[in-house]
Amino acid sequence: MVFGTLFLVLILFVWGKIRHDFVALIALFLLVVLGLIPPVTAFEGFGHPAVITVASILVVGKALEQSGLIDYLGRWVLKTGKNTSVQILVLCTIVTTASAFMNNVGALAIMMPVAIHLARQNKKPPSLYLMPIAFASLLGGMITLIGTPPNIIIATFREDETGEAFGMFDFSPVGILVALVGLFFISLFGWRFLPTRMDSGMNSDLFNIDEYITEVEVNRESGVAGKSVEELIRDSKIEMQILGLVRDNKRMHAPASREILKMGDIIIVETDTTDLDQFLKNSKLNLVGDKKFRKDAEGSDEIAISEAIVMSNSSLIGNTTSGLRMRSRYGVNLLAIARKEKKITRRMDHVIFQMGDVLLLQGRSHLLNETIRLIGCLPLARRKLGLGYKRKIPLAVSIFAASIVLVITGLLPVQIAFAMAAVGMVLFNILPIKEFYNSIDWPVIVLLGAMIPVGQALETSGGAELMGSYVLTLSDAVPPWVILTLILVITMFLSDLINNAATVVLMAPIALSVARGMELSTDPFLMAVAIGGSCAFLTPIGHQSNTLVMGPGSYQFTDYWKMGLPLEVIVLLIGIPSILFFWPL
Repeated sequence: MVFGTLFLVLILFVWGKIRHDFVALIALFLLVVLGLIPPVTAFEGFGHPAVITVASILVVGKALEQSGLIDYLGRWVLKTGKNTSVQILVLCTIVTTASAFMNNVGALAIMMPVAIHLARQNKKPPSLYLMPIAFASLLGGMITLIGTPPNIIIATFREDETGEAFGMFDFSPVGILVALVGLFFISLFGWRFLPTRMDSGMNSDLFNIDEYITEVEVNRESGVAGKSVEELIRDSKIEMQILGLVRDNKRMHAPASREILKMGDIIIVETDTTDLDQFLKNSKLNLVGDKKFRKDAEGSDEIAISEAIVMSNSSLIGNTTSGLRMRSRYGVNLLAIARKEKKITRRMDHVIFQMGDVLLLQGRSHLLNETIRLIGCLPLARRKLGLGYKRKIPLAVSIFAASIVLVITGLLPVQIAFAMAAVGMVLFNILPIKEFYNSIDWPVIVLLGAMIPVGQALETSGGAELMGSYVLTLSDAVPPWVILTLILVITMFLSDLINNAATVVLMAPIALSVARGMELSTDPFLMAVAIGGSCAFLTPIGHQSNTLVMGPGSYQFTDYWKMGLPLEVIVLLIGIPSILFFWPL
């Protein structure tokens, strides 16, 4: 029953139609119904130290971001020379260092606009910069206990096994070595394997995304009424595609080229921002989303446009423009939307937002950036680095350093020390109180809270022991380091397909069972699972960082393994000897 449930979970994770946190809840409820998890303990995972620690780290990481620490470093990145390898090395080093002490996606999100601006400044494609810093955020997570949720989970498994958890920097000897070699490869060689997709409008004010979907309305000023679809495309003199036509609230998919346009028709167009701008100027058509703001509203005469990418914790995910009432609720107009690897076939106000979608938003200039942040998006247009918080950097770093000292000295357990640091960031006004809960990635918390009992059920039911016995059948024919390598490879493979926290929860009991069966130390096997859990380099779905850069980098699904596969081989070649040296069998 446990294996059947886990197989269903794996299928749902890979399918991707149901969010990871809900898949975890399905698994939890199914095992409760089957009697494998007692109802009274079903939700104990939400009070697990690993869950509390992850939530606290997310708050502390957001506070460090608000303090201006990473933006302050970002200013120096923009002053690097013209050498691409040096630029990527500096960017990746900052992201790796930051992600060792804060949320991986948060570290990446802070540096993405800097990387995009650096690409535009040097007239190079962002595709050369974005995947390297995404992978760097994963490498940084390997370095410390708080670098990534899988490390925190592994530490609790070790505590249950030996009575003592891994410490703050127990991951560092192996993690730093793997990260350094990984950074060396990415900055000198890896970026050369990436596609160089240069947008035609790199010098425009906005970072351009191919295949924006937008809607325009036929009006009197345009003179388009009475023309055919074919004539409209010919007269526009740009590359565009007519995806549909809405007339009298009825949708025509792929209208015929001879279809005559009428007043009030809404044309669904696919093009990029540069061509869209030219098309609107030539045709004098109106964007359907370009609605006038109240003239008596403060700042309404200063209207700005910005591109933004939907983050993993965005309130937009799973909702539509019409359902959220974006204009009345947030004061922004949605002008266009872009999505990689999938055609958008619905009308814009009925498109269900997904993580990684790129939105073209319009709003009052003095509120637009704040609104984008409020709805959980990341602005991609050129922005000023937030150095206004510079005076709070020492205070934020001091609180953070104090929490680390408390953990290292053993005065407080990690979940208490960082929970106190999170509260301290609010009390000292480094992080606004409204951001305290907004900074927590609740889907990750739910995923962990639900999957921890599932992982325990795998162990208590004998499932982990059974899986371990299959691996142990090889132990008489091969040396122990081969078994350790096999554990790392399997964990790597799973982390490319499903959430890395879920991967570690499933693999840790199996690794412990194998170590016990071979009568070896459990530490190297747990370390192998921790390293493998952070190696989601082959697909855009393995980790949120990979998904986040897919749209802005114009990446395709198959682009990830071009740099990711050699990087995983390098991690394997460096990781196994390092684990065996620092954590002997």
